[in-house]
Amino acid sequence: MTGRIDIGILGATGAVGQRMVQLLDGHPWFRIAEVAASERSSGKPYGEAANWYLPGGIPSEVRDLKVKGCDEKFESRVLFSGLDATVAGDIESRLRKAGHAISTNSRNHRMDPDVPLVIPEVNPEHLGAIPRQKKDHGGFIVSNPNCTVVGLTIPLAPLQAAFGIRQVVVVSMQASSGAGYPGVPSMDLIDNVIPHIPGEEQKIPTESLKILGRYADGGFHPAVFPISASVNRVPVLDGHTESIFVQLEKPARPEEVIETMERFHGIPQERKLPTAPEKPLVVFRQADRPQPRKDRDLGRGMTVSVGNVRQDEAFSVKFTSCSHNTIRGAAGAAILNAELLREEGYLE
Repeated sequence: MTGRIDIGILGATGAVGQRMVQLLDGHPWFRIAEVAASERSSGKPYGEAANWYLPGGIPSEVRDLKVKGCDEKFESRVLFSGLDATVAGDIESRLRKAGHAISTNSRNHRMDPDVPLVIPEVNPEHLGAIPRQKKDHGGFIVSNPNCTVVGLTIPLAPLQAAFGIRQVVVVSMQASSGAGYPGVPSMDLIDNVIPHIPGEEQKIPTESLKILGRYADGGFHPAVFPISASVNRVPVLDGHTESIFVQLEKPARPEEVIETMERFHGIPQERKLPTAPEKPLVVFRQADRPQPRKDRDLGRGMTVSVGNVRQDEAFSVKFTSCSHNTIRGAAGAAILNAELLREEGYLE
């Protein structure tokens, strides 16, 4: 396939939609041809409808595009969805039935039995579910996972392959931008930690185990080890930090764990997909890294960083991870999934 593919963005005025617009500006494979949002934005130029909050301003390529309603017809076959979960499910299902290929960040279809939940470096073979979807629905949906799941599963994947995993415990410290814009009120979050995020603790194990499982015989077979999660909202703008404890099937010294993580890569790196970082996983040897302010933008926000890898008395190994929640954990993840779809021929 040659030339840029015209794409549309659903929920283009929201926090994830704005990040999609920003990251797709000047993309070598995709051109933003349509933007869609709620009824209150419909009919306005994007530059007027979007309460733009990201640095750098609205890209000129989209500023004058007329915002569509999500119930309208789209000329672009390929759609990116940054829709809020309260509306995403029905809209995405309708557009799939109309024959569209949808790369979505929304949670609604992640656990559907025919929808791949994909991190391209970890489980690209799960795209094998797409032909079944196309047969049943006309088009197809591919989802990226919850933003916290990305920072967990990318470091777990090489450990699972090399040593096997018996159980995992993760404690998250999640950035305020994960709540969308304008997010948590400042009086609730400044000088505070909120030890609860609705629905989050349930998503982390189910989504992670689907990703780390197999696709075979026309169905998904989740990994079977337990994952226990405890989540917190913290006064950090961008960048989720996670303390991760792993019991391995085979014993491994911290240095072996580090070397295994440092070797990790996948199809995006081998084929040099435009949004792919050179390294999906960077390991710091020092104990005081990673830190969100210093490390969330590694690989243009697409690299997960790990550090303070050490032995543990109750588990085989423990470490800290950090990932940019609105880039690798949301908009950038959906774009990388779409690049993988193009590379594998699903957008032809």
